[in-house]
Amino acid sequence: MTLIEEVKKRKTFAIISHPDAGKTTMTEKLLLFGNQIRAAGTVKGKKSGKFATSDWMEIEKQRGISVTSSVMNFSYHGYHVNILDTPGHEDFSEDTYRTLTAVDSVIMIIDATKGIEVQTIKLFKVCKMRGIPIFTFINKLDREGRDPFDLLEQIEDVLEIETYPINWPAGMGKRFLGIFDRYHEQFIKFNGNEEEVIIPYQDLASGNHPDLTDHPTYLETEEELALLNEAGDPLSMDKVLQGEQTPVFFGSALAPFGIESFFNTFIEMAPSPKPRKTNEALIQPEQEEFSGFIFKIQANMNPAHRDRIAFLRVCSGRFERGMTVKLARTDKMIKLNQTQQFIASARDTVEEAYPGDIIGIYDPGHYRIGDTLIAGKDKFYYDELPQFPPELFKRVIAKNVMKAKQFNKGLEQLVQEGAIQLFTSHPVGTPIIGAVGELQYQVFEHRMKHEYNVEVSLESIGERIPRWLDQEKVDLSLFDERNMLVKDREGNFLVLFKNDFALNWFKDKHKEIQLIDLFEVNQYSQSY
Repeated sequence: MTLIEEVKKRKTFAIISHPDAGKTTMTEKLLLFGNQIRAAGTVKGKKSGKFATSDWMEIEKQRGISVTSSVMNFSYHGYHVNILDTPGHEDFSEDTYRTLTAVDSVIMIIDATKGIEVQTIKLFKVCKMRGIPIFTFINKLDREGRDPFDLLEQIEDVLEIETYPINWPAGMGKRFLGIFDRYHEQFIKFNGNEEEVIIPYQDLASGNHPDLTDHPTYLETEEELALLNEAGDPLSMDKVLQGEQTPVFFGSALAPFGIESFFNTFIEMAPSPKPRKTNEALIQPEQEEFSGFIFKIQANMNPAHRDRIAFLRVCSGRFERGMTVKLARTDKMIKLNQTQQFIASARDTVEEAYPGDIIGIYDPGHYRIGDTLIAGKDKFYYDELPQFPPELFKRVIAKNVMKAKQFNKGLEQLVQEGAIQLFTSHPVGTPIIGAVGELQYQVFEHRMKHEYNVEVSLESIGERIPRWLDQEKVDLSLFDERNMLVKDREGNFLVLFKNDFALNWFKDKHKEIQLIDLFEVNQYSQSY
């Protein structure tokens, strides 16, 4: 195939949701359709021992949560599908934000019983800011939930995006009969098991299914459909691809019901890879020279080998195993021999890849999150991935001083993954780790103990307000425990202020010192 044909075959997307809305369960069902697994596991599979494929870390299996983004590749109906299953828990939102830079569209899952929840709003805003097309799946229709019209209204009011229901439910919970597929003009009947009966609209009109068409719930739903057709917004693929309208699907990932028709329609509608913005220009995916960027680094995917994998989104050209590329940040030339594609932690060697594909490359310590790799003479950088300042800070030391080597290695590798950030107190040099939420510290402790054989002690210094200093030399007498001076990994000074009062007092007292809020900088730089 030509490069253009290969690009058109690629569908790369993330699945986002609030915790427990059904994101990982949906991923399992899509893997079934892709013939990648024989039976779907569950998120909370402690008793059965059947865990979700994408929850591959030991701590994920123990707690029934996703704490890291998983990457899965498979072929489906002539397309090459790349799914990124993201953590739902807000403590790992930074990993999700970075993952969203590597996709071309997003499936947003909403719990029909709860509606839009806090984390959904946060993740939606990131997608909206980046102009990512959003497809909405309203889950758990086999339970009693909120009225479908109320759910659509909530999406439009809270998320400020037009909706177009691709299908429409006939009842829910015990009254659930199935869904009207408006796009394909057919009714998909719910039988209470995994079997689905598809009835074209013409057959319904012929009177061959009186048990269905005479049912009060069915008749009530027909009235709702008439209202939708008359008063609802028309489907506009231009608006969908610009992130201004979201196609809405109803179904149940756990039942499962409506998943296959949803996925078939999604694959048809979802965009293939588009041009990507760099510091120089837009790079077209059909451009012959290979390029891509690293959006994630994961240590110890194979604990036996203590390996590190950098996840790379291919943006242009054709990747071939063994090719030599340039690391734009350092101009270092690197030969890419060890390359893989994934089903969570399972991996296969990949010989070639095309724009939209996500591949893993062995990292001997060369890479950082956000790095650009280029084949050819040009030099450019894909737009930097967002960096978010931590909110919680803790001093960290090894309980056994004889394990300093393992401690330093584990600290360095886990920090490079991006879930936690490393700082050092100045001038003493005590390591301090910052995180967005408490759960990140628990995962850090667990992984240090089980992957690096080091028990650590964490001493909280509480919530802090970080502000960077735009200067290389500072007067140490201006800082104390309330206004703690530290350095980041790049050697830049910043101050960890104890609270708003301490921050405002320092600003008033030292107007000559510029304080930089990294969150504001990110909002500005990502609002293109």
